[in-house]
Amino acid sequence: MANAVLYKQGYKVGEKIAHKVTADALIVFIRNKLRKVLIEQYEEAQQEALSGMKADSLITTFDLERRKRSEVQYEMKEFELHGKAKTSIQRAKEFLFELEKLL
Repeated sequence: MANAVLYKQGYKVGEKIAHKVTADALIVFIRNKLRKVLIEQYEEAQQEALSGMKADSLITTFDLERRKRSEVQYEMKEFELHGKAKTSIQRAKEFLFELEKLL
């Protein structure tokens, strides 16, 4: 979803360190674009966007999940995955909800 939003804006992420490049591009894009969209469309979100809290929260969530994906994929035992998976699903839903506004 993140790459789709970036692609729609004219940016294509290459193959090298793609997850990190996507995360960095989203930092720039979300801070600028999402604030504008939220201000225009949602009065309640306007306060969050003006303070930067919503955009910063999305960026932080994206980066945490990117790091956790690597940990889960390569280091974690199966019995430890359930709790982390629930958290990841909730964060992903919120992330997708906000990015769908940009598409």
